[in-house]
Amino acid sequence: MNVWQVVGYKHSGKTTLMEKWVAAAVREGWRVGTVKHHGHGGEPARPEGVDSVRHERAGAVATAVEGDGLLQLHLRRPLWRLDDVLALYAPLRLDLVLVEGYKQERHPKVVLVRTWEDWASLQHLANIRAVIAWEPLEGPLAHPVFSLADDDEYIPWLMNEVRTRT
Repeated sequence: MNVWQVVGYKHSGKTTLMEKWVAAAVREGWRVGTVKHHGHGGEPARPEGVDSVRHERAGAVATAVEGDGLLQLHLRRPLWRLDDVLALYAPLRLDLVLVEGYKQERHPKVVLVRTWEDWASLQHLANIRAVIAWEPLEGPLAHPVFSLADDDEYIPWLMNEVRTRT
């Protein structure tokens, strides 16, 4: 499975990059999956009172809702590692899986940084392939660095990198 990560601190542009990257891959006819790590504590928001939440509150560890071809699946266990989620994706035969978050995982990463201080605290992460920065980063860097505004430059670069690792 071709898995790439998009990491950075809150409000660094991760979700926007994910949207652009997914759209570019889909334009090329790829089947794309995404995983978002909700790293801010607590459960992701789900509307109270909907049937699947009521089923879960009654004790179900797996609930699903299907409608018009969309399946929403909720599985409860004490901890979901990224590998656990990717194992669920394996039968889907996706061309690309983009993961937002899970900074400590081993997959190729694109790091978004707003400041030099962000970069200083994230540069130790494993398998960094590129940096997308809000402001210029001074000094020699071991990775390609793109300006956040230059999506016409970094999106094609990322797609090419993904193609070479397929």
